[in-house]
Formats: sequence, C-alpha cells, structure tokens
Amino acid sequence: MRKTLSLLALVAGVFAAPAAQAEIIIGFVTSLSGNGSSIGIPYGRGINAAYEYKKTINGETIRLIQLDDGSDPSAATRNARKLVEEEKVDLLIGTATAPSTIAMAAVASELKVPMIAVSPIGKLPESPEQWVVSVPQPASLLVKIVADRMKRDGVKNIGYIGFSDAWGDLVYNGAKAAEAAGDIKMQTNERYARTDTSVTAQILKVLAARPDAVLDGGSGTQGALPLLSLSERGFKGNTYGTVALVNPDFVNVGGKAAEGIQVSAGPVIVAEQLPDEHFAKKIALDFRAIYQKTHNIPTTDGFSAYSFDAWLIFANAAERALKTAKPGTAEFRTALRDAILSTKELPGVHAVYNFKPGAVTGVDERSLVVVRLTGGAWKYAP
Repeated sequence: MRKTLSLLALVAGVFAAPAAQAEIIIGFVTSLSGNGSSIGIPYGRGINAAYEYKKTINGETIRLIQLDDGSDPSAATRNARKLVEEEKVDLLIGTATAPSTIAMAAVASELKVPMIAVSPIGKLPESPEQWVVSVPQPASLLVKIVADRMKRDGVKNIGYIGFSDAWGDLVYNGAKAAEAAGDIKMQTNERYARTDTSVTAQILKVLAARPDAVLDGGSGTQGALPLLSLSERGFKGNTYGTVALVNPDFVNVGGKAAEGIQVSAGPVIVAEQLPDEHFAKKIALDFRAIYQKTHNIPTTDGFSAYSFDAWLIFANAAERALKTAKPGTAEFRTALRDAILSTKELPGVHAVYNFKPGAVTGVDERSLVVVRLTGGAWKYAP
C-alpha cells in the first residue's frame, strides 16, 4: 500500500511540476491597421519572411504569434500582456510606431521577458534590469549622417517639421545635437499629428524662416504631407529625411514632390548597388530572395528588414541560450536576454550588431548610407 501511494505521489508530483514547453514561442506585435499601418504591414511581412528563413534553432521548433495593435499604444500594452501571461512567449518583438513600442517595452521590463524593438525607443524603461534592445539606428545617428550630408551640400539653416509624438521628438533632438556640433542651425520646430490631412499652417511658418533646406521628421504615408505642401508653395531648397520615409506609400503619395529627397537609411535599401565587399550585401540579397518567395512580391522598404534583423538577433542569441536552459522557463528568458546583450559583430541587413548592458541600441555608422529618391526609386548616393 505504501509503495502504491508513493508511486501515485511521484506521478502527481511530475504532473504538478511546471514543464518546459517543447518549442520556442515568439510574440510579435505590429500595426496592421490604423495610422501606422503603412509601416506596420511591412514589419509584418518582414517577420513572416524571417520565420520562413529560419523555423528551427538547434532542433527546437519556433512558433510565431502575430497580433495587431491598431496603431494604439494601449492596444500594444494589452497585446504584450496577453502574449506573456496567456501565451507564455519567450520573447517579444514589436511594434510599428515609437509610442506603441515604448508601451510594449514597459510591459517587457515589468514581466521580465526579453524584447527586441523594431522601432526606436530612445531610452530604456525604468527598471532594475535591462530586458529591451532596439534594432533601428537611433534617431541621433540617423540625423547625424543627414547633417553630414547637409554640410557637404553647403546648407546650414534648416527648417524642421515632424510628428507631434515620440518619433518627432527623437528626430528633432537628433537635429539639435547636430546643431550643437556646429554642423547645422535649426530655424523651426513645427509638428503635426499622424492623423492630420494638411500641414499648410506649419509649412507657412517653416517658409517664413527662409531655410536653406527642410528636414522631414515624419514617416510612412504621412511623411509625404510636408513635401507636398512645400512643392505647392514653390520651395526649391533641398529636402532631407530618415529611413522612416523609405516606404512605397510615401513614394506613391509624395510623387514629384518627394523627388530628390535624401535620407539616411540602412544599406539593405540599395543592396544590389553596394560594393561586393560590403557586410550587408549577401545577407540583404538573401533577405530579398526569401521575402519574394514568401510574399510573391519584392521588398522595397526598410521596415520589413528591421523585422528580419530582429529575427537574426533572436536566432543568434537563442543558439547560445539553449545550451543552458529550456524554452518556456524563466531561466530561458533570462539566458536569452543575457545572450542578446552579449551579441558581438553580428552582420544583418541593416547593421553589424553589438549589444551590451545599459545600451538600448547596438549599431554604429556602418549601419547607414545616404540614398536619394530618383525617378521614384531609391539610389545609392555615396
């Protein structure tokens, strides 16, 4: 009788103990609807291509769960909690807009789940431990490269118009840092909402300052509004922007008004135009091939490539984390976080990644080239 009871207790104990899951679960959030969808949809396509590129790691299968935040930070917060608390994900990746990404990062830090942000977040959430890194080039670096090009082009006085949110702040702060270095002089700080349909009043204020050039701090479709308004008023100066404008909808909506704009962007944008020895050329062409195979259309944006690089960072870190812990456990989440933060010289399609504790980004100037919109296509402008 005692032996029977002991056996039953042992069996009960086995079933009661928390078991590691048999797969690595990744929770991905993007904006498939709402005002951020013009960039959120490419993010989603990029993660699908990345999943097709690598579905297993060291024999462990990967399950990808994708949710739509509707371009709403509150929905991004709810999605992140659902993925962690109900789906038990090992890693979060997301999302399409800076405000929603910041909201997700706060949840990741609170619930102690590693997160790879695919939009800039500026700074780390308040937390005793670091759980978040960001893939994109920081706005300060994006604008520094643009400021270097402005200096080379001989323009000094710059008008600024950008979003009235975290992304607009990041670009403007980057421009002010370039101003402090003596490269440019900021004449205006005009803002507009992502939902606005006109920026006439703001552009009139920009033009009143008589700038040599204008820096566009928008993104996606809505990033074309300032250029359309400038064109309508006959502005002949140079225009500049960041990789946030490298999007088919921006090109289509901007039309002739967007022609000639120069932006700092990841080398993947002009992969086939890069010299053969460039770190990004081979992997970027591989990315384009798997994207074409997955979606039956070519990739013409930079956002899908950020999702792809996030997957490369995750896969590289997971190979190391799996040596010490099993998916579905707190130990694996910690090991995965530690592995991400120790990533060294990992080449992606946008950058060579080097992460360390205390730093949210892991890129340097190798991650950027200048491209010019010419004839509706982005051309390498070394």
